[in-house]
Amino acid sequence: MTEETKTAAKEAAAEAATEEVKAEAQETETEAKPDKASKLKSENKALTAENEKLKKELAETSDKYLRMLAEYDNFRRRTQKEKEGIYADAYESALSAVLPVADNLERAALCTDGESLSDGVKMIIKQFSEALGKLGVEAYGARGDAFDPVVHNAVMQIEDEELGENTVAEVLQKGYKKGDRILRHAVVKVANV
Repeated sequence: MTEETKTAAKEAAAEAATEEVKAEAQETETEAKPDKASKLKSENKALTAENEKLKKELAETSDKYLRMLAEYDNFRRRTQKEKEGIYADAYESALSAVLPVADNLERAALCTDGESLSDGVKMIIKQFSEALGKLGVEAYGARGDAFDPVVHNAVMQIEDEELGENTVAEVLQKGYKKGDRILRHAVVKVANV
């Protein structure tokens, strides 16, 4: 065989091998394309299903949120109504305790006898103190009490040897409290500050 024939045979063999490789690559590509397409379709299907699931969860969560908002609004309105009811009941209770005192003041104003008027006013004061007691209100402040700036309002100072240091010498206006809450401070003169 001549050299040219050998080269031609080699070239033909190389060309055949190249053709064969190209054919295999094309075949693999053709096989890969359907696999890729089916894989993408299945991924798309899975993502669509997940999207639908998430949309459903979002709708449920939105519904729960709106229900909770409505429930809170109802709770707020109901609580406000209860507060108003409690206030009205307390107001009514306080006035019910004080109105008989007002009635007796009107009766005392009609009285013309001085002694009867004095007795009537004393009875009214007693009745008013009882009404305040029913409401849990108590008067405080008496001569000889230790001065306490938290509950007393000192408007004058005097020197009095009979009384100790920082002692209430005279109560000018009684103080009132309900439990630990001061409704009105007692106005007092303080001795030996």
